Amino acid sequence: MTDSITLLRLYVEWGADDALDTHPHDRMARPATIDHPATATQPTPIQPDTGNGHRNSPPRPAPAPARGTATLIDQAVTAARTAAQAARTLDELHAAIRGFDACTLRDSATHSVFVEGPTGAPLMLIGEAPDADEDRSGHPFAGESGALVSAMFASIGVERTSLLCAPVIPWRPPGGRPPSAAETRICLPFIQRAIVLAQPARVVLMGNLPVSVLLEERTTAARMRGRWREITLPADPAQPGPAPTFMALPMRHPLQLRASATARRDTWKDMLLIRETLESISGG
Repeated sequence: MTDSITLLRLYVEWGADDALDTHPHDRMARPATIDHPATATQPTPIQPDTGNGHRNSPPRPAPAPARGTATLIDQAVTAARTAAQAARTLDELHAAIRGFDACTLRDSATHSVFVEGPTGAPLMLIGEAPDADEDRSGHPFAGESGALVSAMFASIGVERTSLLCAPVIPWRPPGGRPPSAAETRICLPFIQRAIVLAQPARVVLMGNLPVSVLLEERTTAARMRGRWREITLPADPAQPGPAPTFMALPMRHPLQLRASATARRDTWKDMLLIRETLESISGG
């Protein structure tokens, strides 16, 4: 009896002070079976809908893209190619790059890093994607890499001011990450057109990205270095004739000099080859 009163008091404290029924029920007891009349109409089973993604329905095939429909990347590449080919001078090409909005790299970069140096220079150096120093300053081969370039070419009697310099793509990827294949494809027409407009006597590809992009070889600068190689660039629709070709020398990027003694030895051999080539071009 005491336990029952204690339980009732607990119910009141919990707020359970209203009865739900006049008689107690054993909720654990089995419910009585309800007999349905034989004449009762059974509901019609619902058939699965083959068009609403029901798990029992076969997957709907994806619609085939319409013929002639280009992807967004293809459209951006076409836009870059059109803008690059429309430029008749390096200044016009620089303006086209600054106004190009089909590559998201431009939105996150501080500057569009472009070609610098005299048109028709004996050498055009093409480096990797802009690093933090280049992006901050807006100049190619800035900071430590620029100091190394100046020292390297001074050792063979070439002043930095006589060289054309450019990055292989004009914008630094966020955080300095490597550019994606799509980003590289979109930017490729700009550096190709820059070479044609700059008309250097020779091109030096400094780093893995410019080597793989402009030589169309999935390899490294260390493997391709040591000799001049021919690169063929897109023909100018406004000027009939064969596609322009240039001789290019793959070599390590200046910042790779600190990697090993082998890298420094190979770079010195490449510099001697450049000096020999320049002397043959000038006739001296």
